[in-house]
Amino acid sequence: MFLPTPDPVAFGLFGLEIRWYGILIAIGMLLGLLIAYKRAPSHEIDPERVIDLALISIPVGIVGARLYYVVFNWAYYQGDFFKIIDVRGGGLAIHGGLLFGIVAAGICCNLWKIKPFAFLDLMAPSIALAQSIGRWGNYFNQEAYGGPTDLPWAIEVNGQMVHPTFLYESIWCFLLFIVLLYVGRSRQFDGQIFLLYGIFYSLARFFVEQLRTDSLMIGSFRTAQLISVAIFLLFTLIYFSLNGKHGRKNRMFY
Repeated sequence: MFLPTPDPVAFGLFGLEIRWYGILIAIGMLLGLLIAYKRAPSHEIDPERVIDLALISIPVGIVGARLYYVVFNWAYYQGDFFKIIDVRGGGLAIHGGLLFGIVAAGICCNLWKIKPFAFLDLMAPSIALAQSIGRWGNYFNQEAYGGPTDLPWAIEVNGQMVHPTFLYESIWCFLLFIVLLYVGRSRQFDGQIFLLYGIFYSLARFFVEQLRTDSLMIGSFRTAQLISVAIFLLFTLIYFSLNGKHGRKNRMFY
């Protein structure tokens, strides 16, 4: 067995169980925030604005992630308010969190007179890193796993050896974090890094989702795959459009 069956509870505090799920998500967010804070001057952004944005977009993103998950699992949550707001046992959808968080960031940037794409370029590597760390919360909760497999890195869930799809996504997001940092050192236009994040995360998520057994569904289609295809196509179109405009702008000075 590649990884042992974990205990989802890290420790108890005043009679309350503190779960690894929340701890890992918090660590991912804090580490990503620290990196963005340190990198902000290189993007000509006041580091304090990174803190301001986090105080707004992180809570909004968590609400969005939970709302997205509940909406697509409404048959399970319907009529039970306390079950809806109980996130300690899992149930946060990254697509919902990103959507709400990005909208909040865009509104804040407009109010602060900051280019939204420039801010999103700064935050994109940190988002990828936070996802990479946060995915391990799924391991401790024994969720977001794949179908049966006899591969040597399989994990045991409910007595069955399955694909550790949380691990596949975690590794991909960490590699994406490294690549985005490298490309960001010589980015050509505002939005380049954020768009690359969306393109390559969506590409990986589409294939990882195919292995999962707990996908949210729209009819007979996996919701995350539909969203991933839409983001991949839209972001690719915007990327080449902005890249083309950047190239034409540069040629004006030849």
